[in-house]
Amino acid sequence: MIKVNGQIPEVINFPDGTFKINTPFEIASHYDVLWKYENESELIILMYVIQNLKEKGNSEIELYIPYLPNARMDRVHKSDEVFTLKYFCKLINMLEVDRVKVLDVHSAVSAALLDRAVNISPEAYIDKAVRDAGIDPKKDYIFFPDEGSCKRYSECFRNFSNIGFGIKKRNWEDGKIIGLDIVGENPAGKNVFIVDDICSYGGTVYHSSKKLKELGCGKIYVYFTHCENSIAKGKLFEDDMIERVYTTNSICTLDCREYPRIKFIDCENGAEFI
Repeated sequence: MIKVNGQIPEVINFPDGTFKINTPFEIASHYDVLWKYENESELIILMYVIQNLKEKGNSEIELYIPYLPNARMDRVHKSDEVFTLKYFCKLINMLEVDRVKVLDVHSAVSAALLDRAVNISPEAYIDKAVRDAGIDPKKDYIFFPDEGSCKRYSECFRNFSNIGFGIKKRNWEDGKIIGLDIVGENPAGKNVFIVDDICSYGGTVYHSSKKLKELGCGKIYVYFTHCENSIAKGKLFEDDMIERVYTTNSICTLDCREYPRIKFIDCENGAEFI
């Protein structure tokens, strides 16, 4: 979905599949362009819309992409792999907007490749979820599924006493996670708040929660900045192991009525619950 100053451009398809785009926006000195990623074909629409705005006058344009596509593909390991993040960022840079804002970008490589990038901290969103879950900084337990998330988010929990992180155990033949070891304080008897940036199927958090429960923890709450709809195909909702999953509405479009354990925080108009 693309918005310009809060309005959605009118987009229809001609029979040949090309776009007919109408931008009935008032001419302004500043345009806030939001792209809540749904698919990569929207990139073409975004490029058309921004070029049209630039032709309307010498206006400031700020582009906000809460979930940055291709951020996972931040390196290549083989010659036949395409460095999609690099080329995606080149296309965004070609738009020559005044700022590009992203929310809790998955890789620092992304911020380095984007011109005039602003990486928005997720701390306000995390704090909102922690408070709603009733997590006590002195009594409860913060858990990071791996060392990467520990480095990324530990500063957000500087007032917490009990912290741990996981070390994944994998089957190196197929790459699948088969278990997890926990480093840090003992979680026994404590409610747990797990935090990570992106969730696809939730496998890492599932194994984390399973281990934490084996060690005698209390209730488990989870926060992801970006959560893909594929979480519904994983194991996190198969039983009552997880009390609630907090995430922004950057890419997740699941219906809370069907998945009542998901609670959304708005990434568009401030860190408020939807």
